[in-house]
Amino acid sequence: MIERYSLPEISHVWSEENKFTKLLEIEILAVQAQAKLGNIPQSAVKRIRKKAKFNLSNIKKVEKKTQHDIVAFIAEVSKYIGKDARYFHLGLTSSDILDTTLALQCKEAADILLSDLNKLTQAIRNKAKKYKNTVCIGRTHGVHAEPTTFGLKLASWYSEVLRAQQLLKQAKEYISFAKISGAVGTYSNIDPFIEKYIAVKLGLEVEPVSTQIIPRDRHAVYMARLAIVGSSLERFALEVRNLQRTEVLEAEEPFAKGQKGSSAMPHKRNPVICERICGLSRILRANAMAGLENIALWHERDISHSSVERIILPDSSILLDYMLQKMTEVVEGLVVYPENMLKNLVKTGGLIFSQAVLTKLMQKGLKRMSAYELVQRNALATWNKGTNFQANLLKDAALRKVLSENEIKDCFSLDYYLRNINNIFKRIGI
Repeated sequence: MIERYSLPEISHVWSEENKFTKLLEIEILAVQAQAKLGNIPQSAVKRIRKKAKFNLSNIKKVEKKTQHDIVAFIAEVSKYIGKDARYFHLGLTSSDILDTTLALQCKEAADILLSDLNKLTQAIRNKAKKYKNTVCIGRTHGVHAEPTTFGLKLASWYSEVLRAQQLLKQAKEYISFAKISGAVGTYSNIDPFIEKYIAVKLGLEVEPVSTQIIPRDRHAVYMARLAIVGSSLERFALEVRNLQRTEVLEAEEPFAKGQKGSSAMPHKRNPVICERICGLSRILRANAMAGLENIALWHERDISHSSVERIILPDSSILLDYMLQKMTEVVEGLVVYPENMLKNLVKTGGLIFSQAVLTKLMQKGLKRMSAYELVQRNALATWNKGTNFQANLLKDAALRKVLSENEIKDCFSLDYYLRNINNIFKRIGI
């Protein structure tokens, strides 16, 4: 079970302090690997490991002059390790340590997001069990369709967040690759052993074929998976928003004591958290598009992707962490109104049972179009005149030639529509 993280900790993943700490770790591992190959003395490894450190503010000062963060980093660390600096960053290019560090950051962020998803999954599961048999109307095109249960709506969410967990696990695997192969990926000044050594120590795989960088399809997949999870959260949030509309009011997001919905209208209780989630998911999708644009680069690389990644990878990871936590709050505090669900269920005067009548007529031998016309004629009369669908069917002479009174009434059973709910829940282990 992954430990629970909070927003400041995922922010730390993308902090400059964490980035340079990881860069230093990779550099020291490279020194160790060089020593194992006999390229540098073991005594130098011990001294470098003991002395190597950095001051972040100093790196920033040097970077202003050099316009290169890794050159500034190397200069800063070299001050501390002295004469052994000649063994530091030996045979490496900047992207060797930058891309490997980026893989570690993405991996760490994925673990936090998976922890968030675990909590959301459990919250949805609990609510789905609670409302498993709470009957409500199912809607298609925003129009009343057939009876369902509120628990089944939530079971659909539960199934989707299980898939989201798999998507993020796959994204984590897809991004967890090291690259220590030199300026254009040919290992011209570095032995492949060093790359393998570093990868194993860091729990990463070796990028099979790299240029100066790890191919950016890996990062695009990572970004796309974050966007997909965010879009799922938008689906859930949009459902809550629709159910919270005054004319529906079957469920609403929690409204805290002292919270205000409007500066002008004291009565307002708005679905602001869910609206926020819906809006923020657009940013995740836009960032995913930027990730796709980063795949195509000039020859063995250019740096057009680099400035983009400094924004989209931290922002999307931190943003999804926030969205997952807020969606969990909504689910845990969701206010449900079963009595309103029943009121809405009967608003159409029984029209929601039309398919059961259609099916029964066909079972009696009537051709589909003939049966459809019989049912639709009575449905339209019910709709236009505000009458009762069952009563209209009972008065229809042509229809009564096919179905008895009891057969018609049997079509209006909720049990008929909900008889497979248990089986669906068993499929997903609830």
